[in-house]
Amino acid sequence: MAPQSFEELIDGMTMEVWHNMRRAVETGRWPDGRTLTAEQRELSLQAVIAWELRNDVPEAERTGYVAPAGCSSHAGEEQPVTLRTAPDATTTTDTAKNNETPGREGGDHA
Repeated sequence: MAPQSFEELIDGMTMEVWHNMRRAVETGRWPDGRTLTAEQRELSLQAVIAWELRNDVPEAERTGYVAPAGCSSHAGEEQPVTLRTAPDATTTTDTAKNNETPGREGGDHA
């Protein structure tokens, strides 16, 4: 029998269903590869959060949890950051050429 309410849906969710929904919200895709619609993503996120609260998932393991600033468990750890150039970004050489005035060399406008 299909759930009649949101609460019944949450009560009937297994850990496997919760895990699959959580992964779908994170990736934007269902386990079979189909893309979630915006509405599916929003409702799935609500269901995931409700299931976590009902099943006493520890706060630090809940969806969307952000550790408080100055958390001692991560003290001294650096978070790696990868910087990439956007595909349509211009180089400094291209920018300098665009700033040149015709008849003047080097783009010096002073």
